[in-house]
Amino acid sequence: MASFQLKERLQAAENWILANPNPPQSWPWTWLYKAGRSAYALVRDVVSGQLTLHAMSLVYTTLLSIVPLLALSFSVLKALGVHQRMEPFLFQFFQPMGPEGVEMAERILGFVDNMKVGVLGSVGLGLLVYTVVSLVQKIERSFNMIWHVPEMRSVAQRFSNYLSVIMVGPLLMVSAIGVSATIFSSSFVQTLIAIEPFGSVILAASRFTPFFLVVGAFTFVYVFMPNTRVKVRYAAIGGLVAGVSWQAGGMLFASFVAGSAKYAAIYSSFAIGIIMLIWIYLNWMILLLGASLSYYLQNPGSVAKRRHVQLAPELQEKIALAMMWLVARPFSEGKRAPQQEALEHDLRVPGEVTRAVSDKLIRAGLLSLAGPQGDQLVPGRALDLITVGEVLKVVRRDEDRVVDRLPPVFPADLLNGERENESKTFAALLKNGADTSSAG
Repeated sequence: MASFQLKERLQAAENWILANPNPPQSWPWTWLYKAGRSAYALVRDVVSGQLTLHAMSLVYTTLLSIVPLLALSFSVLKALGVHQRMEPFLFQFFQPMGPEGVEMAERILGFVDNMKVGVLGSVGLGLLVYTVVSLVQKIERSFNMIWHVPEMRSVAQRFSNYLSVIMVGPLLMVSAIGVSATIFSSSFVQTLIAIEPFGSVILAASRFTPFFLVVGAFTFVYVFMPNTRVKVRYAAIGGLVAGVSWQAGGMLFASFVAGSAKYAAIYSSFAIGIIMLIWIYLNWMILLLGASLSYYLQNPGSVAKRRHVQLAPELQEKIALAMMWLVARPFSEGKRAPQQEALEHDLRVPGEVTRAVSDKLIRAGLLSLAGPQGDQLVPGRALDLITVGEVLKVVRRDEDRVVDRLPPVFPADLLNGERENESKTFAALLKNGADTSSAG
């Protein structure tokens, strides 16, 4: 009886989170409500297994491409003679693994130092670049899955964007470290350190500088990787949560490694490899969960009981007509074009559904993207040339032409959906088909 009551209460709480039409309006309760919905969606995504599968796939790709990735990232830093400044970050990454982790970082740095990019040749350099690009491409595919983006960047964009970030990103991080070190060592700051409470604040800020750099790196990845526009404030929230989770996960993992002597006794020299796999998997899970949090904060309408909503024909038709109305009305009144996210919020349906419908309308030329960010919707032609029937026809259209591949075993008028035949029963259709066959 008690378990039944607990199940009912949990079901009531779930219904309130998913379908509450009047969320709290006061400031702290509004944020708690949004945090509860986002936490529910994150737990649902983890339970469904999509994030874990992508994290495990990224672990395998990381093992293959970590040395080429570091070689390309350090190539520019080596040319400038500042690659030693990035080494502490690599040691910090492997630090939770204990002394063996530090030894692993030294070995990886040894591989990177021994790799001479200039003597690889054209084929070797091409394979090196392809390995790195394939890793970043898989990361983008995981982020696009989270953001429900159907298309990836073009091949030219992948090579140009990926390689520029891989080679210039570490240089920017080293520059940030140098700028922060210059600021903290300036005479003005040294004078403030001697004055309390400024001294304690500055020392605390200097200790948290690596954490702020990690949060900034997470935020940059959340903005750059998905093939869609991500608002910086939501990416920053996801980066902050991921940064805190990464620090907490590192401390917990370090305590786990410290108490895993029995695993070393069982697995012997393989223990460090298993521990490294678990640590890399945990890092990818933290990264993907932060990306999911950014997505749900930017698209609150996507928090639903099921991750993928079934696109029923009736739902698509109603959303297409409502979307065309919401776009055509401000256009006819000379007002500002609405954003796609605002329409999703007004319609109160998951963004996955509205994006699928809007993509159909855009491909048919009934809607067009506008605005400086390309996220506003305007009619694709004059409103006098857009009819309700055309909107419905576009939504119902079989873009993959699956109907044309159906075998000719059905009455043609049934497949064409002619109006005069909609009232016919299948008994009448079968009788007409039998008469036609006998006459033939």
